[in-house]
Amino acid sequence: MIDHDKLQSLVKQLYATVKELEAMFPGRHFTPDGHMVGSLGECLVADAYCLQLRAASNKGYDAVTEDGRQVEIKATQGKAVAFRSLPEHAIIIRILPDGTFEEIYNGPGARVWAQFEGKRLPSNGQFQVSLTVLRRLNQLVVEADRVPRVTKPGEPDYFQ
Repeated sequence: MIDHDKLQSLVKQLYATVKELEAMFPGRHFTPDGHMVGSLGECLVADAYCLQLRAASNKGYDAVTEDGRQVEIKATQGKAVAFRSLPEHAIIIRILPDGTFEEIYNGPGARVWAQFEGKRLPSNGQFQVSLTVLRRLNQLVVEADRVPRVTKPGEPDYFQ
């Protein structure tokens, strides 16, 4: 069982530490990135949507819903995310310094993957899609095609 309050508190502490380091060393950036942001995002989303996480670096998806849908989770602090393959379902978030996150996209992976049709695979093997495009696509997703957020009385609300 996840300790929701502790998870959110630890994320807040992490970003408070980043802010302090950046104040101590002007011009240097200590923003968490790479695997850390990905793992934080997977944990925040799994907790907020009641998903079962799979092994790290599982090909094509990070978690499974109670009804068996495979979900690819992407987290960023930047302006885009990358995809290597067509996911069944995708949840993309932007992690905020206060331990919450903004849901950017929650819907069928095919809608995202369609953005890459006719494009040549980049040399790094990953297609990039901007958060602006994902927000626009998210507006087209009907409620029945979303993974519902699960909140229980007394638990934190991770959403902004």
